[in-house]
Amino acid sequence: MGTVALVAVIAAGGSLAGWGAFSVLLDKTNSLEFCVSCHSMKGNYEEYQKSPHFKNASGVRAVCSDCHVPKALGHKLMAKVMAAKDVWHTVLGTIDTPEKFEAHRLDMAKRVWAKMEATDSRECRSCHSQDAMDIHKQRPKAQTLMQKGLQKGETCIGCHKGIAHKMPDMSSGYKSLFEDLKSQAAAKSGSADTLYSLESTPFYAERPDGDAGKGDGNVYPMTKVKVLERKGDFVKVEISGWVQEGVKRLMVAAKARRIFELSMTDAVANTMTLGEAEVDPDTTLSWQTASITGWAKTAAFTADQAGLGHYGAEMASAACGACHSQPQPGHLPANQWIGVIKEMKDGTALGTEDVRLLQSYFQLHAKDMPNAGH
Repeated sequence: MGTVALVAVIAAGGSLAGWGAFSVLLDKTNSLEFCVSCHSMKGNYEEYQKSPHFKNASGVRAVCSDCHVPKALGHKLMAKVMAAKDVWHTVLGTIDTPEKFEAHRLDMAKRVWAKMEATDSRECRSCHSQDAMDIHKQRPKAQTLMQKGLQKGETCIGCHKGIAHKMPDMSSGYKSLFEDLKSQAAAKSGSADTLYSLESTPFYAERPDGDAGKGDGNVYPMTKVKVLERKGDFVKVEISGWVQEGVKRLMVAAKARRIFELSMTDAVANTMTLGEAEVDPDTTLSWQTASITGWAKTAAFTADQAGLGHYGAEMASAACGACHSQPQPGHLPANQWIGVIKEMKDGTALGTEDVRLLQSYFQLHAKDMPNAGH
């Protein structure tokens, strides 16, 4: 029995020694020095040194592992296993130059943000406790945003992307999608009966010969059209929607909802086919169904409705998700989105055409539309 006991003690001692060595090694890989020892982390380290996580009034410093490695042992070990892909990509040279890193920055950032959202910003909360926050000591704007976020149950990373590292070029994702849609438009739209406008494009009462000019109207982004005829670089289309009685120059996608489809001259508006007037009970205004035919450049349309929707969602993520949790289109009615986007657009890098498409995307998926929430 004494021998058995001695063997058990030696085995236990060996296990404890092994575990102790493993723990020391694990802690070593969590150190700031270890994290920034890779050449590809040089830029990240320089960005981090400029952040409040590195230097602040309280003198409390959060290192890489505080934000990127879970504290609980099981989750920590899983994170270490998953980190093997970083070593692999270092060997491959995927991000071994500043140019390569920037090319992949948005994809890498999205993966980290998604992970943090999935864990309800678990690592953030290991240092930042909601119960310990004195919100009234924050700046007035921060107080308002924090209280709104907490009431909605939003997670930390929703509003604090870029707290330790430079924000990626958020527009690169949706711009790439747009270029793909444009390049594939002709192949996917050649024989389709239904098309959707990729961007604002001139509308012509008659097919132009030679210089097309500015047209007789304007088709807005995401407008659905029915194809009647194709000729050269132009397509003859029928656009159907609604007009307010007595205001025929502007066609919208749904009754009493200002989702712009087509603006036109008086002369063209007078060629529309109109239905009986219907009173909208909420506004007491009269609306009529309307349809009109005309010509537009084929290159401005795509048959890929899903791809166009994906493009809109990616733009919404880039424009809205950079500062706060991305709002869902189904949270508000269509007309209310006009004011929200008008108020927020100056805080983004969106151009006029981008804003038009983003507004159409939110409105077409608004809570009072048939496909709300999608």
